[in-house]
Amino acid sequence: MRMLVVDAFTARPFAGNPAGVCLLQDAADAGWMQRVAAEMKHSETAYVRPLPDPDADFELRWFTPLVEVALCGHATLASAHALYDTGTVDAGAPIRFRTRRSGVLTVTRAADGSLSMDFPAVPATRVDPPEGLAGALGAAPLWTGRNDQNDLLVEVADEASVRGLAADTAALGEIDARGVIVTAGAAEPGGGYDFVSRFFGARVLLGDGEDPVTGSAHCALAPFWAARLGRAAVTGYQASERGGHVRAELRGDRVVLTGTAVTVLDGTLRI
Repeated sequence: MRMLVVDAFTARPFAGNPAGVCLLQDAADAGWMQRVAAEMKHSETAYVRPLPDPDADFELRWFTPLVEVALCGHATLASAHALYDTGTVDAGAPIRFRTRRSGVLTVTRAADGSLSMDFPAVPATRVDPPEGLAGALGAAPLWTGRNDQNDLLVEVADEASVRGLAADTAALGEIDARGVIVTAGAAEPGGGYDFVSRFFGARVLLGDGEDPVTGSAHCALAPFWAARLGRAAVTGYQASERGGHVRAELRGDRVVLTGTAVTVLDGTLRI
């Protein structure tokens, strides 16, 4: 079957967040999908197959090297890019993905090639910082919230604090959370983004547990920063080593996330 590697939330190769995209024709065993994801070692590998469904065009599932996840932004962007890039879907047609735990997600393509994804908003509600959080991050939380994805959203003092984090992966893995989103306002307003963030998923990702660019995190970041800034449309920069920009617009209980993607590998999976 055809398999691609796509760098998402970037306009150039070797930046943004890479995802494997496997273009299935028929349903596949979940254990096999997990093994392929472990072999690929990307933060997510997506599996796409056509559906005979009046409300959706394709089924979409996402696997980290360790677990299946309920929502993944960059691998959704990568999957849509792969379908457009291979000519599987006409450039002007929207793509409706049926997912297991996040409903139907629709992606549209603009004339400039950017892709917009209609996702559920998952705002965080303020909570007390869990014990050990500050020590695990190496930074003091100014505000901490938790959302329905079981992500912790943590605001710290400034952009420099976000960029300079040296998180303790083992300690973060002891905290009850799918992931920890760390954010602060942009140091220079008008510099191309409104806020910065980093995402640590010690329980679901390999290595240091940091995800390069996380679309699902922006489903929490968008409502947080829209409220702070007093406007629905905001732009985030995820300040990982690879880095990437995510444009987000809050629309009621939905968030439209927009970005670009680049195919870096197109091949055949033989197993």
